[in-house]
Amino acid sequence: MTELADLEARANAARRRTGEEGLVVCDNLVRVYRTDKVEVQALQGLDLVVGEGECVALVGASGSGKSTLLSILSGLDLPTAGRAKVAGHDLLSMGRRERLGYRRNTVGFVWQQTGRNLLPYLTALENVALPMKYARVPRRERAARAAELLGVLGVAYCRDRRPAELSGGEQQRIAVAVASANAPRVLLADEPTGELDTASGEEVFAALRRANEELGATVLVVTHDPLVSGQVRRTVRIRDGRTSTETLREQGGAGEEFTVLDRAGRLQLPRDYVERYGLRGRVRLTEEPDHIGVWGEGPDSSPAGP
Repeated sequence: MTELADLEARANAARRRTGEEGLVVCDNLVRVYRTDKVEVQALQGLDLVVGEGECVALVGASGSGKSTLLSILSGLDLPTAGRAKVAGHDLLSMGRRERLGYRRNTVGFVWQQTGRNLLPYLTALENVALPMKYARVPRRERAARAAELLGVLGVAYCRDRRPAELSGGEQQRIAVAVASANAPRVLLADEPTGELDTASGEEVFAALRRANEELGATVLVVTHDPLVSGQVRRTVRIRDGRTSTETLREQGGAGEEFTVLDRAGRLQLPRDYVERYGLRGRVRLTEEPDHIGVWGEGPDSSPAGP
């Protein structure tokens, strides 16, 4: 079995299981934002299973629901319906105290805006040590671990500098260290390279890979950068609030894209297929010996099956 085939088999097996075996499990996740006059459905029944140790890129157009998903997984937002579990924590039923502990110890978060990640009046070392203070780690251990994290992520030389003395790329790599301070099971990053040039962005993503490979964090990163999404073995595309497709890659090789069939039996056909075959409104399905045919309603429609 090839590496890609093995990846596909494991991904499909994860979806067939009940989901309790995934570190991150989203089942029919819904998030609706309401105001007096407007209702926005940011997530519309999203399913996702991420195994421990994975490094996954989440991609999709603006407004597709990527950042909403990360806000829910980080404990900053609550879903409207469905199920979301991270490392055994039920995100819908947690009380305030459990949610605070969850955000301190189970997940780490890196924002796109460099100014949101670091306190301007603290040095890099002090910024990294601060989350450990709230987790009641002894002071001597805090300084030692903060120095170790800065070294692992390649910014040990920045330890005594404040954010104003750092480049954007350095700030984001230190932000990865801050997010990793309490050894979280899951590290979430929302467009961490969005404000950086290509070279700095590559350094930041290298830091995220080290957090995954050397520090043991499961990493979910939202990105529009194809250079970032092309460096992970699994890319999940979100469209209209649902998981649309997944791309699985062999290490160092090309990837293969798969359409995701959710637990309700729904799938999203790629837009170019819909346009190419003139599919709209109702479609007709035909059962063939080795595939399912998808036909448009009109008499001149062509089959959209293999």
